[in-house]
Amino acid sequence: MDAAVGKLSVVVVMVLVIATISKSVSADPDMLQDVCVADLNNAVKMNGFACKASFSASDFFFAGLAKPQPTNNTLGSNVVLANVMLIPGLNTLGISVARIDYAPGGIRPPHTHPRGTEIFFVLYGELDVGFITTANVLVSKTIKRGDIFTFPKGLVHFQINNGKKPAAAIAAFNSQNPGVQGIPATLFAATPPVPDSVLSKAFQISYQEVDAIKSKFA
Repeated sequence: MDAAVGKLSVVVVMVLVIATISKSVSADPDMLQDVCVADLNNAVKMNGFACKASFSASDFFFAGLAKPQPTNNTLGSNVVLANVMLIPGLNTLGISVARIDYAPGGIRPPHTHPRGTEIFFVLYGELDVGFITTANVLVSKTIKRGDIFTFPKGLVHFQINNGKKPAAAIAAFNSQNPGVQGIPATLFAATPPVPDSVLSKAFQISYQEVDAIKSKFA
């Protein structure tokens, strides 16, 4: 009896470990039907979206990534994210994609995707990219047309076009809605604002410098 109980305990522990590992490395939960096209107008709130009663091919289609996007803004970059909000058919499928265009000198400033790992493919041009581990180790590389780079889920990362020609890339995520949290804007443009005392102490700068930075995000 004791041996049987011991074996059962080992099996239970193994099942729990496997379940924990499986959950930790997966992104969105697995789907339970062929499709679950998002009903974006449904008042029911859940981890994802409720399913529409009927759907069409247009729920699985988006044509917004074919052409370069304007980059005449402060950052010199533009992102079109084709996630579940634009393609309702992605609901429960655990995937989304984006196109990013960069002017010469354009940047995607340090940011994170809290719900998805990103795999990044350069369409044309050349980019300096990198991510920072939780041990504050920078992992960076210069990549060009046809190259692929991966940004692990949740880690701070960036891309910058240090060349003299435009660049563009396609990014894919293992989440229907990976989310994005830009570090500079999160800290200096939050609503209500992060207290000056917090930012001054965290960055070892004066209140006047904090206010100067905040004014640039106004």
